[in-house]
Amino acid sequence: MSELAVAMRTLGCKVNRVEAEKVAARLLGSGVRIVDEEDASVIVVTTCTVTAEADHKARKAVRHALHLPQEPIVVVTGCLASIDPEGLATLGERVVVETDKEAVASRVASLLGVSVDADAIVPRTGEGFRTRAAIKVEDGCDAFCAYCIVPFARGVPRSVPLDEVVAEVAGLVSAGVAEVVLTGINIGRYASDGAGLAELMEAVADTGVRRLRISSIEPGDVDGRFLAAVAGLPAFCAHLHVPLQSGCDRTLAAMGRTYDTSGYSAVLQSIREALPHAAITTDVLAGFPGERDADFAETLAFVRDSGFARLHVFRYSARAGTVAAKMAGQVAPKVRSERARLLRAVDMELRVSFEKNHIGSEAEVLVERVGTDGLAEGTTREYLPVTLDGEGVCPGDVVSVRLTGMERGRMTAAW
Repeated sequence: MSELAVAMRTLGCKVNRVEAEKVAARLLGSGVRIVDEEDASVIVVTTCTVTAEADHKARKAVRHALHLPQEPIVVVTGCLASIDPEGLATLGERVVVETDKEAVASRVASLLGVSVDADAIVPRTGEGFRTRAAIKVEDGCDAFCAYCIVPFARGVPRSVPLDEVVAEVAGLVSAGVAEVVLTGINIGRYASDGAGLAELMEAVADTGVRRLRISSIEPGDVDGRFLAAVAGLPAFCAHLHVPLQSGCDRTLAAMGRTYDTSGYSAVLQSIREALPHAAITTDVLAGFPGERDADFAETLAFVRDSGFARLHVFRYSARAGTVAAKMAGQVAPKVRSERARLLRAVDMELRVSFEKNHIGSEAEVLVERVGTDGLAEGTTREYLPVTLDGEGVCPGDVVSVRLTGMERGRMTAAW
């Protein structure tokens, strides 16, 4: 085991992943190796705290790291570290809690006896990093939905200055990155010297990046200015993730969401008018307190009729400190699980329908990995997973193919 060997264990959302990748890049630039947990002298655990289950997974990850035979130091950061630093510190003598995400790399370097060279940051490309580069442009949220602890963990919305975002994207483009994903906790709140999300998208596209997408956008932020901007950008990938959470107006109101189903349907219509071939995906939460059988039936019908390309289904899990955790009418765990199962069945129906509609069409695929079996895997602009012949291609290549069918949850393609 090398003394300058660090492992990264990242839980939760895309923003956590981006933050962890930036830590890894700073450490690599200072001569540190990024290795598997079993070979690390320091393990960085980036935690999530969005639900009680997420808290459990975070603590489990810390305990697992502490029990490894080489007895590594475990640096814990992320949202749970912000909410409960004292509780995490009690998990073991080798636990170091760092609540300041910007200080994690320096803290780790100090534990290793080296210093971080700010001018030697390794670009987040190549081995160890994803082919699709994600950039955090915004942090924080002030929506305070009834089920969500994130505003308490990450604070109010604040944005990365536009020129800094553009400079980072330009650097990635120069390094050969073909696709960039702009991400944030509530990206629709992006604001920098009068520039909003639409202006940011246009400025980033001007770097010459080949493919550009955003991770998620709230329904209320999908306005005419944004849609006009992305519809006019050849780099923009026609895929939008627009969280729904429930297809029942009664449940949406209890959640503290700012729209009803008719308003959400209007958003879907506006997207499809501006981007006729867009893939629209969403989040749905099963078993929110007070959700009756009839309410859930409305949600099932709404998501089926809305024609989503994919659902991300979550079982409600009470999170201490949120309004929903104290609500009457907590749904039994078995009922939550069954409702999630039914939603996932609808998700499969929707995925198959969306994928069938693309059989026979031409598609642009970003190659993400090439296996030892000679097959490559990648993703279309519409976020469809594709398997194709990997001869002559490498991760990071962008290729044009014809989609030929479906097999084991992926599209198949031919040159």
